Amino acid sequence: MADTLTVIPAAVLRNLADKLYEKRKNAALDVEGIVKQLASNGEHHKITAVIKLLTTEFTISSQANHRKGGLIGLAAATVGLTSEAAQHLEQIVPPVLSSFSDQDSRVRYYACEALYNIAKVVRGDFIIFFNQIFDALCKLSADSDVNVQSAAHLLDRLVKDIVTESDQFSIEEFIPLLRERMNVLNPFVRQFLVGWITVLDSVPDIDMLGFLPDFLDGLFNMLSDSSHEIRQQADSALSEFLQEIKNSPSVDYGRMAEILVQRAGSPDEFTRLTAITWINEFVKLGGDQLVPYYAVILAAILPCISDKEEKIRVVARETNEELRAIKADLAESFDVEAVLSIARRCSFSDLGKVARQISSEWEATRIEALHWISTLLIRYRTEVLQFLDDIFDTLLKALSDPSDEVVLLVLDVHACIAKDPQHFRQLVVFLVHNFRVDNSLLEKRGALIIRRLCVLLNAERVYRELSTILEGESDLDFASLMVQALNLILLTSWELSEIRDLLKQALVNPAGKDLYVSLYASWCHSPMAILSLCLLSQTYQHASAVIHSLEEEDINTKFLVQLDKLIRLLETPTFTCLRLQLLEPERYIWLFKTLYGLLMLLPQQSPAFKILKTRLKAVPSYPFNGEQLKRAPSGNPYQFLHHSEDGNITVDGGNSHNGINFGARLQQFKQMQHQQHVHWKAQALSNKTSMSLPKHYMQVAQRQEEPQLSDVATSRSSKRGPG
Repeated sequence: MADTLTVIPAAVLRNLADKLYEKRKNAALDVEGIVKQLASNGEHHKITAVIKLLTTEFTISSQANHRKGGLIGLAAATVGLTSEAAQHLEQIVPPVLSSFSDQDSRVRYYACEALYNIAKVVRGDFIIFFNQIFDALCKLSADSDVNVQSAAHLLDRLVKDIVTESDQFSIEEFIPLLRERMNVLNPFVRQFLVGWITVLDSVPDIDMLGFLPDFLDGLFNMLSDSSHEIRQQADSALSEFLQEIKNSPSVDYGRMAEILVQRAGSPDEFTRLTAITWINEFVKLGGDQLVPYYAVILAAILPCISDKEEKIRVVARETNEELRAIKADLAESFDVEAVLSIARRCSFSDLGKVARQISSEWEATRIEALHWISTLLIRYRTEVLQFLDDIFDTLLKALSDPSDEVVLLVLDVHACIAKDPQHFRQLVVFLVHNFRVDNSLLEKRGALIIRRLCVLLNAERVYRELSTILEGESDLDFASLMVQALNLILLTSWELSEIRDLLKQALVNPAGKDLYVSLYASWCHSPMAILSLCLLSQTYQHASAVIHSLEEEDINTKFLVQLDKLIRLLETPTFTCLRLQLLEPERYIWLFKTLYGLLMLLPQQSPAFKILKTRLKAVPSYPFNGEQLKRAPSGNPYQFLHHSEDGNITVDGGNSHNGINFGARLQQFKQMQHQQHVHWKAQALSNKTSMSLPKHYMQVAQRQEEPQLSDVATSRSSKRGPG
C-alpha cells in the first residue's frame, strides 16, 4: 500500500472516492497517465500493485462512491495500458463483473461503463471472459433501472461486434450457457437471447445450425410470448434457421423432430402452426433419415389434422400424405409396432375421452389413423398381424364410433385382417359378442356393419358364419333379436341381392338349397324369420306348415310386430316375384294358403291386415279343387305341386325336394321354439310379469269381441279365398 501511494498521490486517491463525478473523472485521468508511464518504463509489478489497490480499497469497499471510483479507475488503468492490457485482464475484469450485481444501481451503471471502455481497448483479448460477460449482460438486460439497461445495451452491442470479428470465440463453450438461459420467461432476457442467436448465426465461421437442437425448444417457447416484438423476433430467427436447413446437406433431423412433436401440441395456435410447418419441411427434406422417427412425427401430425385452425389442418394433411408416401424398409429401423401403436392411440384410446365429447372435431384424425393402420396392413401384413391382439379389441370398439365414415373404414381394416380364414372366424365371433353385450350397437349400427362386411368379405360367407355361430347361441333373447336383424338386412339390402337370388332357387339349385339349410338352423330362433326365409325361397308349403305349427304362446307382441314388418316387406321389390305368382292361383296353391294363414293371425283392424287383405283381393278368383290340398295317406303335409309340360298339376307326396328334408326342418323349428318357450316362461316367472299385446292390438281385440253388423255384411259380401 505504501509503495502504491508513492506511485499514486494521495490526492488522486481522495478524488477517486469523491462523491462528485467530475472529481472522480479527473482522478481517473491521472491514474490513466500514471499507468501509461509505468507501462512505458516496463514497471508491470507497480501496475499490478495499482490494480490491486483499486480492487481491494475501492471496488469492494462498503462505500458506494469508493466502488464507483474503483470501477472508473480500473477502466482508466486499462486505457493507459493500451496494447499491454491483455496481461493484466485477469486482475481487471473480475472485480468489474462482480460489480454488475451491486445493490446500488449507479454502481451497476458504472460497471457497464467501465467494462465498455475496457472492451474497446482489449477487443479480441476480451473473449476469454465471454461466458462470464454474457451471463452478466443477460442479468442486466432485465435490470430494474432503465439507465442500467441502457448502459447494458451499449455494452452488449460492443461485445457482439468484438465476437463477430474474433477468431477465438468458442461456440462449443457458449452453447451450454445459452441452453440454460433459453427457458427464462423475462421478456427483456428473451430479447437479449434472440439477439445473440441471430448475431452468432450471421457469422460465417460459427455453425449455429449444428447446435440448433440445443436451443430450438427455447425459440419455439418464445412464439407464444405476450410481447408481439418477441414473437416476431423468434419467428424471424426460426424462419432463417429453416431456410438454412433447406440449404444444408447435413442436418440432425432426429433431435429436432422430437422437439417439434412436443410443440405441435402447444395450446398456442401460432406455435402449433410453426411446428407443423417445420415437420412438413422435415418430411420433405429428411425422407429416409426420418424413418426411425416415423412414430413420433405421426403422433404430432394426426391430432393436428383435426385442429380448429384451417391453416394447421391443411399443412397437417399435406404432411400426413407425404409421410405415408414414403415406403420405409424394415431394415432401416422402421418400427411397425410403434407406428401402429400411435395410429391406434390417435384413433380411439388417448383421444377417446375427447372424441366422445367433441367427436365431430376429432373425426378427421380417427379417419387418417385408420388409413395408417390399413396402409401398414398392406405393406407389412405379417408384422402387423403379430400385434393383432393389441389392436383387435380397439378396432371392435371403434364400431361404436358416432361417425359412419369411421365405422366404414374400421370395417375395411377388419376385412383386410379377415382375409385369412382364422382371422375371419375370429372377427365374426367377436362381432357377435359385441352385439350381444351392446344391444345399442346392433340397433344403431348393425345394418351398416353387416352390409359393409358382406361387400368386403362375400355376403354368403358372412351369413353362413353368422348362422353357424347363432345356431349354438345360449342367449336365446339375443339370438332371436340378432336373427331378426339379419333377416331384415337379407330382405332389404342391395348388397345381399345375390344371396336372395340364390335362395329363390333353393328348390331347384343345389347351391341355393345348401344356403337355405345353412341359414335355417339359426333362423329357427325367430318364427317370423323362418316364414320370411320360406317365402323368399318359395318353399310355400313348408311356410304353411310352420304357420300351423305355431302355438298360442308364439302369438305375442314381438311376433305381431315382426309379422307387421313382413306384410309390409311383401309390398317391396324383393317380393315382386311372389306377388306375380299370385296371378297363377292354380299353380301356387300353398302360397295362397300361407298368405291366408298370415292374414288369420293378424287382428282385423290392424294396418297389416288391411294391406294383405287388399293384396289378396286383387288376385283373380279361381275355383280351387279340394283334392289338391288333401294330405298324403301318411298324413304328411309335405306334398309339392309340380307342373308337367302340358300344364297339369301333379302331386309329389315325398318328404324332401332337392335334397331338403322338410320334415326334419319342421322338427328343428319346433325344438327351437320349445326352448324359446321354456326360456320365456322362466324369464316371465323371474320378473313376475307376463307378456301382453300392445295397446293397439288390445284395442283391436276388444273390438273383435263385439261383432258389428257392418263387419258381418262385409264378411258375407267378400269373395271367397282359396281353402
